[in-house]
Amino acid sequence: MGKKSILILHNIRSVENVGAIFRTADAAGVNKIYLTGYTPAPLDRFGRKRGDLAKSALGAEEFVLWEQKKNILPLLAKLKREKFLIIAIEQDKKSVDYKKVRPKAKNAFIAGPEVEGIPQNILQKCDIIAEIPMKGKKESLNVSVALGVALFRILKI
Repeated sequence: MGKKSILILHNIRSVENVGAIFRTADAAGVNKIYLTGYTPAPLDRFGRKRGDLAKSALGAEEFVLWEQKKNILPLLAKLKREKFLIIAIEQDKKSVDYKKVRPKAKNAFIAGPEVEGIPQNILQKCDIIAEIPMKGKKESLNVSVALGVALFRILKI
């Protein structure tokens, strides 16, 4: 049996980015996506399919399992008990080069908002903070692009 991988999308505001992440998750064989905080879901609050998310997901939201959780901290505690390696994709003073991350049998990747980043109280709960080095003048990648780069490199897809 292969590695089990899940994603946690925390406080990502952009519906288009969330849709793109669903598409990447499908391509990478991710088992489930947790949408936490105010991250939009494939269904609106009335249970209707979100056309804006579906447009960038290209149907992947129909195949990738997902669940909405308001609070990320109880989810992280549950995943720790289940022996998941918690990997934040973030720039931080404690981060390591993402190429050095060695996945385990069960991995949970966290991506957060582009401007503020993943809050420190969440980063403190992570086993690894992985950073993608930037060579250009811009300091970061789009969240959906960064998550795709990290997933494919770390999981060696």
